[in-house]
Amino acid sequence: MFNQQTVIPAISNHMDLKTFLSGPSVYGILMNFQLAQLEGLVRQIKDAGKKAFIHSELIKGLSSDEYGAIYLIQSLKVDGIISSKPKVIETCKKRGVTGIFRFFLKDGISLRQSLEIASKLRPEFIEVLPAYGVHLIDEIKKHTEAKILLGGLIPSKAFAESCIKAGAIAITTSNKDLWP
Repeated sequence: MFNQQTVIPAISNHMDLKTFLSGPSVYGILMNFQLAQLEGLVRQIKDAGKKAFIHSELIKGLSSDEYGAIYLIQSLKVDGIISSKPKVIETCKKRGVTGIFRFFLKDGISLRQSLEIASKLRPEFIEVLPAYGVHLIDEIKKHTEAKILLGGLIPSKAFAESCIKAGAIAITTSNKDLWP
């Protein structure tokens, strides 16, 4: 998965979508759009031969639960969903769609709780935010076999490269300066 694409664009407006569609990246994440816009946006991505991932909690008007996930999978034929909701990731697994379990590292308690959920959920992918949690990759890998993505607050290409060197398979970013 992700075919060695180490930077996954997070797309939140039409100009960013245009940049993504004309660039070399295959995988992109749609977020901050309205539900009514998704069908056309996903179609544009698919028509360009690219893969559409949706951040289900950052789509205006979409229920960020398993029913919203079913809509994205059945009606829009998305390639993947990012969510912090275990039920959404379970729905993706049942329906053969990539689910990326997202968790936020605010403190040691949030890390411990997220790892407990991940050990039961057994997601294929985990996105950890903020990326400043890069030093915790080894600890996270002790508790899960999931492949790790890092996102949020990635200030530079050098920092992005340090995330990959530390063991992340990719970073997710809305910062176009970091996109390939």
